[in-house]
Amino acid sequence: MSTPERPDLPLEEARTEDEVELIDEPEEGGQVPHHDPEDVEMKWYKTVYQGDNMPQLTLRAVVMGSLLGGFMSLSNLYVGLKTGWGLGVAITACILSFAIYKTLITLFPKWFVSEMSILENNCMQSTASSAGYSTGGTMCSAIAAFLLVTGHHMPWPTLVAWTFFLASLGVFMAIPMKRQMINIEGLKFPSGIAAAETLRSLHSKGGDAVLKARALGFGGLFGALVAWFRDAGIPKSLALPGMLNFPGSISGHPLAKWTISFEMSSIMIAAGAIMGWKVAWSMLLGAILNYAFLAPWMASLGAIDTTKLGYRAIMSWATWGGASLMVTSGMLTFCLQWKTVLRAFSGITGIFSTRTDKPSDPLAHIEVPGWWFAAGAAFSGLGCMAVLYFAFGTTLFMGFVAVALTFFLSLVAARATGESDITPVGAMGKITQLTFGVLAPSNITTNLMTASVTAGAAGSTADLLTDLKSGYLLGANPRKQFIAQYLGIFMGVLVVVPAFYLLVPTPEVLGTDKWPAPSAQVWAAVAKLLANGINSLHPAARVGLLVGGLVGIIIPLIDLAVPKQYRKYVPSAMGLGLSMVIPFFNSLSMFIGAGAALWLEKNKPKLAEDYIVPVSSGIIAGESILGIAIALLMASGILGG
Repeated sequence: MSTPERPDLPLEEARTEDEVELIDEPEEGGQVPHHDPEDVEMKWYKTVYQGDNMPQLTLRAVVMGSLLGGFMSLSNLYVGLKTGWGLGVAITACILSFAIYKTLITLFPKWFVSEMSILENNCMQSTASSAGYSTGGTMCSAIAAFLLVTGHHMPWPTLVAWTFFLASLGVFMAIPMKRQMINIEGLKFPSGIAAAETLRSLHSKGGDAVLKARALGFGGLFGALVAWFRDAGIPKSLALPGMLNFPGSISGHPLAKWTISFEMSSIMIAAGAIMGWKVAWSMLLGAILNYAFLAPWMASLGAIDTTKLGYRAIMSWATWGGASLMVTSGMLTFCLQWKTVLRAFSGITGIFSTRTDKPSDPLAHIEVPGWWFAAGAAFSGLGCMAVLYFAFGTTLFMGFVAVALTFFLSLVAARATGESDITPVGAMGKITQLTFGVLAPSNITTNLMTASVTAGAAGSTADLLTDLKSGYLLGANPRKQFIAQYLGIFMGVLVVVPAFYLLVPTPEVLGTDKWPAPSAQVWAAVAKLLANGINSLHPAARVGLLVGGLVGIIIPLIDLAVPKQYRKYVPSAMGLGLSMVIPFFNSLSMFIGAGAALWLEKNKPKLAEDYIVPVSSGIIAGESILGIAIALLMASGILGG
């Protein structure tokens, strides 16, 4: 049957099977009884939590995760320099680690005497995800842009310190967000759900488990075949194009120039199936408004360069409206949940409190303590400020503003990831670049590197919360999982920094067919544009900032004001904002996936309940694993492109 919706949240989202267990069935009339946050958390603790009953944070899990994460950081660096996108590695790490460890047990039974528990495997993927994703994103954006702007590499000790402190800052900033976004609101974090379902299928036994594992395998095979025929194109008779272009034009330009096409990829379709209907239809609505109406209008006003029409040209205008919409809606939603947010910070306030009558927190012994956030954010924040000051000549005040702003923008990026599985790192970085375009005009280095703080930390925050979502569904100890995530940073820094110097020896290789580095090109262009302050933005972009910010406030307020039965017709503000900073074809694919899932839920509820998540998880895993393998084989020359 369809899953009930939470009534006490501004954004009503469908729940997964595991999350439904934490709330009651709807009462007569369709209303779901209200629950205090403490009740929801205690229900999870009593019925789902397994963290004390099996191994989790073990040496073998951390070592395996670090080694896999180091390998995947190379693939992400490669893909990022090629396409500007980063690939989440959690699902890939789950499957690879399970397969590798099974093989080691078979080949060396004396050395490897027992299998990993499901929570060890989950802990391992947290370490791998941190090493493979959290440390490399800024290399393909701000660091590469710094190389383009200055014409030289920064010294390696500076880059090591910078990468480490950014990743650390993001990990610590996730601490106060976890309980609100995962425990209470139950944001989906689709990749986290997919990783948890993947682990269940790999570790479970019995008839249902076999069927779900088989469904996961068939989904993985389908995703792998899509990647093979599209990226490798062997045999040529079965090769798939990267895009299917639609006939027609807008304002005299083919639809493909407005990114209105269909991407030959199954990953976004699968993510949409897990993501849910409300965010998906909101994203398609926003994409149609943006790419079919607003962008052509802005092009006629000169805000978009039609001589170079394409995704990057459209983003020169659309980024500002979409980013401001996400920022204001995310901050308003955060403020509306102020009571729960205060609970997340209770560990910090408790340090300075001498009260003896304060209510006890039954999850205090497993959740990450608030003082870890205070100490870790101070340590990593001061580290970022020190590097900014000594290496890039940024004043301490400007460094402090960058770190403070990063907390709020990381919050927005994490919420976007929780709702849609897309982390708008670039959009959040642009907000910081705009801020320092006002505070420090003409200082290109300060503009780039302060924005790098936001981008690096936001990516790490969203990545950790995605992993913690997996742990939440599996009943893991969040404190141990946090430690595993933090340990992964060290391997990521160890691998990705020297790899960047080797792959990009000089600035001349950026922007070429070998390394297009689209993210770096955009970052460098924005930094140069804002060298003269906000007035250098096209007037239409400034209007977009204002209108987007207002829409981001109005939609959540409407969502609160309308009766509950009509909230499903109010679009998701985060979905609308995201649709403006990603290509149209991404929103279209997610809509298709969510629509297919919705049809199954209504017409084949049992089939939907059993197979939507495992099949979607398999598709994501299969296409991402083989896509990474093909990219590496092409980079090494083994496979011709």
